[in-house]
Parts: sequence; structure tokens; C-alpha cells
Amino acid sequence: MALLLDNQFPELPPDKSVDTKLFLEAVSHIPLFFDCLGSKVFSIIKSDINGNITKIKAVYVQDPAKYVTLQHILEAEREAHGAEWPKVGATLALMWLKRGLRFIQILLQSLADGDRDENNPNLIRVNITKAYEQALKKYHGWIVQKIFNAALLAAPYRSNFLKALSKGEEVKEEDCLANVHQFLLNYTATVDAIYEMFTNLNAELDYTV
Repeated sequence: MALLLDNQFPELPPDKSVDTKLFLEAVSHIPLFFDCLGSKVFSIIKSDINGNITKIKAVYVQDPAKYVTLQHILEAEREAHGAEWPKVGATLALMWLKRGLRFIQILLQSLADGDRDENNPNLIRVNITKAYEQALKKYHGWIVQKIFNAALLAAPYRSNFLKALSKGEEVKEEDCLANVHQFLLNYTATVDAIYEMFTNLNAELDYTV
């Protein structure tokens, strides 16, 4: 599970604040995850995540001392943009980025929990579908949902996906899933903290694309 364990997220402090610099460093490796899913259709999500990371970083580098945590960015943009906020700037980028991160979290957690299609146990469509329905579907219109359905048909076999996460190494499935559990500890805590931050700041929007 080299792709995951080589790029672990840092442990959060007791106040659950997310350090912007450390977050951007950790999340920069996440787009590679979508290469493991094989289908070029998933490149849409990959591209979206890359774009949102770039937008957040562009704001951060303007004043790293001011934007020490992600919450500092959201609060500064709320003050600067008034009625336009939160549908603006790094706030909007982080809103969509966290949904992509949640998609990955639910997919990996589903695999680690042993969810599978009993009729097709070596397919991961059931895991991808669960992740999409819980993390992204409500924000997508009919056309985007159709694109996802096409991607689902091209999803890799479970064994091939786990091998891709291990950078092509032959690793026992139980070892792979143990590494997934390890990766998810700090990753899930970070994603949950960002969702909680958006709720506390009343920064969440439900529009579809």
C-alpha cells in the first residue's frame, strides 16, 4: 500500500485545526489515487481535485503567516467577500475538494470493511457506488451522473486495484487492507474536521453541477 503509506496525513492537534501547509503537502499526492481506478473517466474527478488544490495553494502562498490553518482562509474570505461568500475563492475550492476526499475515504473504508458483491467478489463497483452515492451524487446533475455510470462499468478488478495501490507490488490482500486501515486513521480525521469546520462556519452549499 505504498501509495497510501508513503503519503500519510499528519495527526491533528486536539483542537482539530488543519494546518494549511501540511494539508496541501499531503493532499498533493491524492490525485494519483484516481490513476489506480484505471478508467480515464475518473480523470474528471482527478482534474477537479487538482484544480481545487491549486486554487487553495494560490491563496495560501499570498500570505502563509496569515493562513496558517484552513479555517483562517475561510474566515478571511468571509470578511473580504461579504455576500459572495462562501461561493468564492479557496472556500469554494475546499468545499468541492473535501467531497472528493470523502469519496476516497468511503471507497477505502468500504474495501477495508469487507463490503463486496457476493456474485462478483473481485469487482469494486459496489464500493465505488457506495462512495459516489454518499459523497458526490447529490451535487451532480443528470449528465454528470451518467458520466459516472460509464466510469463504473470500467472500474478495475479488486485485485488489480489493490495491486495498483501497492505500486505494482505483489502484496497479500490482508496486508493491503491493514495498510488501508492505517492510512484512514489520520485521513478520515482530517476530512471529518474540514466538514465540521464548514458546518460551524455555515459555509456549506448544496447546488448541483
